[in-house]
Amino acid sequence: MSHDDLEHAGFKDRTRVAAALETVLGAVTGHDRTERVALGRADGRTLAETVTAPRPVPGYDRAAMDGYAVRAADTFGATDRSPTVLREGDGDVRSGDAVRVHTGSDLPDGADAVVMIEQTEAVGDEIEVFDAVAEGENVGDVGEDVVEGEELYEPGHRLRPSDLGLLKSVGIDRVEVYEPPTVGVIPTGEELVQRDPGPGEVIETNGLTVSGFADRWGAVPTYRNVVDDDPNAIRAAIQRDLAKDVVVTTGGSSVGERDHTPEVVDDIGEVLVHGVALKPGHPVALGVVEGTPVVMLPGYPVACIVNAVQFLRPILKTAGNMPVPPHPTVEAQLDRKISSEPGTRTFARVRLADDDGDLPAAEPTRASGSGVLSSVALADGWVVVPEEREGFDAGETVAVEDWEWSA
Repeated sequence: MSHDDLEHAGFKDRTRVAAALETVLGAVTGHDRTERVALGRADGRTLAETVTAPRPVPGYDRAAMDGYAVRAADTFGATDRSPTVLREGDGDVRSGDAVRVHTGSDLPDGADAVVMIEQTEAVGDEIEVFDAVAEGENVGDVGEDVVEGEELYEPGHRLRPSDLGLLKSVGIDRVEVYEPPTVGVIPTGEELVQRDPGPGEVIETNGLTVSGFADRWGAVPTYRNVVDDDPNAIRAAIQRDLAKDVVVTTGGSSVGERDHTPEVVDDIGEVLVHGVALKPGHPVALGVVEGTPVVMLPGYPVACIVNAVQFLRPILKTAGNMPVPPHPTVEAQLDRKISSEPGTRTFARVRLADDDGDLPAAEPTRASGSGVLSSVALADGWVVVPEEREGFDAGETVAVEDWEWSA
């Protein structure tokens, strides 16, 4: 594909976000590597097996209240004015007995109900019962929580702490999970340095940021050294990481004289998308080399982050057989207008502040500037302006995506 073709395809006829994502995800296949881990290491991991309960919970009939285990028929007709008098027993419950139990206690043989302690009074070695109970009342039956053989989780379920507790309760201590997907993170740009920048030099932040996001999204990133704007060096760096599940580059994704990455990928593989109708960050490119997805992120920090969230996150999740949960959102009232180009999906960074109304106020941190990292790092989220809108007016209720803390 020539430079002129790339420019036309990437910037004059930019692909919409949904279509770009659908195209690249069609080239992503979940890996099949699994491992068996202890529950203590399974939080946040994705199941690779169907999990069924090997035993019921509870495994015995149990008291659901503090009180006395009885035969329900013995309490028939009991009232405050005319209590039923039972013998205080110990062990199995025979007709006319009441045996003290506590919440969670094994229900004694012979009992079929529990009278709450509040409805009884001990008088010597007798128990007065002031309320009749029905058979099964205040009793937790075998399997009331989980039935033996019940299917608990399917493959692809991301385990939470509550899941781990449930699994332990049914006697499971290890589970088969997918290994985390791997990603090579390659920052490009001869002007990039790690510290003490001189004239014309810039501190490298994109690779560090993207590696941090990849780790948060459940992947194992390898943060590579900066690669110069040289086609041969970029080719070698990408080919080195083709054993990873995903390769991501930062910088060099546009169509300038030093933007070589899309041409390199198209030479050794295929560029599927170059240029997406989103702002900031339309010069993103998505491709595949020898079956490995390659995400080419723009070099401007905000544009890099926006595209990482929109494309790298779902690609990594898909490669790792992980679900892609939606970002948490909060409703807010926009305190000033946000403009957007028709046909472009805009991500407007906002801060949230308490207001006199029912909703917090959303204040845009910056209307433009894909290189201003503080505009996103100091924001509380962003407002997504869809392609069919030309923006939102001040006073409108908008959804603020808390993308930063999404798993």
